[in-house]
Amino acid sequence: MAGRGEIPGAVRGGWEQARRWGAANPWAVDIGIALLVQAAMTMPFVVPRGPELEPATWPAYGLTTLTVLPLVWRRRAPLAVLLAMLAASVLYKLAMEGPGQPLPYTGLVSVYTIAALSPPWKRLATAAVMVVAVPVSVWLNTQSARELTFSLFVFGAAYVFGRLQDARQREHRIEAERAAARERARIAREMHDILSHAVSLMVVQAEAGPVAVRAAPERAEAAFEAISATGRDAMVQLRQMLGVLREGSESGSAPREPQPDLSGIPELVERVRASGLSVTYATEGGVRALPPATGASAYRIVQEALTNVVKHARARTAEVRLAHEEGVLRVTVTDDGRGPQAGAGGHGLVGIRERAAAHGGTAALGPGPGGRGFEVRVLLPVPSETGVRT
Repeated sequence: MAGRGEIPGAVRGGWEQARRWGAANPWAVDIGIALLVQAAMTMPFVVPRGPELEPATWPAYGLTTLTVLPLVWRRRAPLAVLLAMLAASVLYKLAMEGPGQPLPYTGLVSVYTIAALSPPWKRLATAAVMVVAVPVSVWLNTQSARELTFSLFVFGAAYVFGRLQDARQREHRIEAERAAARERARIAREMHDILSHAVSLMVVQAEAGPVAVRAAPERAEAAFEAISATGRDAMVQLRQMLGVLREGSESGSAPREPQPDLSGIPELVERVRASGLSVTYATEGGVRALPPATGASAYRIVQEALTNVVKHARARTAEVRLAHEEGVLRVTVTDDGRGPQAGAGGHGLVGIRERAAAHGGTAALGPGPGGRGFEVRVLLPVPSETGVRT
């Protein structure tokens, strides 16, 4: 059973590798297609012919090669390739007594390519050419309604398949652009959280520094140390984030370390305490091993909530609580400041809501218990299979 499941996976992997190789080497793909079509065109020449038919000759075979050779340039000039192929085919039919072909291979490949890669005006021009070329070809061959119907069907199918391929490629491009936009938004949120938190703490410490120098020099020294530590931590996090974006393995590039998680919250709380805000941190329930993305989002939510307390709340105390419940992580950050203010929070509070929504959770922002201060309440779903740390 296991072996049976591994084979389709290997086939898919091989197909993906071949597709990527083909996208990187279009010339090789086009040459391969031309060779494949040439092999199909060769079949009637190697199959014995009846005595009532003219023998297949080398000039006739050489002319079939002229109908195939333009396919090597099918991506670069698809309409010109189609016209060259039609001209060579007409010459073959009028000047040679060579064997016929069961399918118009070169024409089908050309029509498919134009439908998949060309702009609308070239597709319309191709349709006009084929409306004339197909009936003329049938009249020169069998003059039968059956052949005309079959030819129109196969060329129509080639055109439809080409348009479906174009639609599929456009869908892939749109999805890639959406993924890039989501990644840009994620990086912007991460950088906002890192810089906003670090700059807010540094500003608070810097503003308190001159007062501390005059009143309590030892506190001034601690404030300057906190500014230095906060700046270094912000630089480390930015290097980690930007290092992930770098391509290749340049010497001296930033290490690709994991995003912060719940284990970094105690250190985060200590940095905020150094700014003069009294912060308590408590956890409830059995601490669970969270998925990396969930842990990183929980850390950033706490970071942004504390940053808003420092920047806007004018609070003296704040409390961070993490409750590990069945199937959910409850994050609560409460302060005793002046409560909700119009225009306060800005992108930070929006980012909290976006992080919660990205994991299928919810975020409630508003007055604290009894209407005092401000409270951030976030619920993040946690997969049930995550284990409890002992």
